[in-house]
Amino acid sequence: MDYWVVIEWIGALSGIAGVWLTARHTSWCYPVGLINVGLSAVLFYYQKLYADSLQQFMYMILLVYGWLCWTGVFRKENPKQISSSPMQEQVMLGFCMVVGGSCLGWLLKEHTDASLPWADSFATAAAFSAQFLVARKRIENWLWWIPVNLCYMWIYWLKGVDAYVLLSGIYLLLAIHGFTAWRRALHGYAQEK
Repeated sequence: MDYWVVIEWIGALSGIAGVWLTARHTSWCYPVGLINVGLSAVLFYYQKLYADSLQQFMYMILLVYGWLCWTGVFRKENPKQISSSPMQEQVMLGFCMVVGGSCLGWLLKEHTDASLPWADSFATAAAFSAQFLVARKRIENWLWWIPVNLCYMWIYWLKGVDAYVLLSGIYLLLAIHGFTAWRRALHGYAQEK
């Protein structure tokens, strides 16, 4: 068996486990997520999806940050508590997505042999925003992941990375499930007050 296929499937399975653990809001999602992004970074570089490969390295930083947030290192309040994102935060993340996606897309288009530089760059920028919201335990993270996963399904289908097409489809379903589960938890917190 081709070792890229093995990397692809181990990365995909660890990704599913990581998102499932995130939906259950357990901090075990972070070490499992680190396995996923490490393997994915290598695979995407091989596929010439440079923005996606870079994204995985940034995820490593965001995963460590999220792990520290979820375990209470950076937060004085209950690290288990899910919250809603203020509108100002959403607007800022949207602005960062547009600017970041535009800059990265231009850079990759003009200076590399990147495959699908614009789609890859905007999906990457949106995914950074979503992952930041996960680290902060904001319920809106799931609403960002839904279009991101749809975009990645299309990108990976075009590139013939079948396990990641399937993975993005499963991520899409998990994002819907995660939103529902976190919304129930958020309403439960509100009723306790």
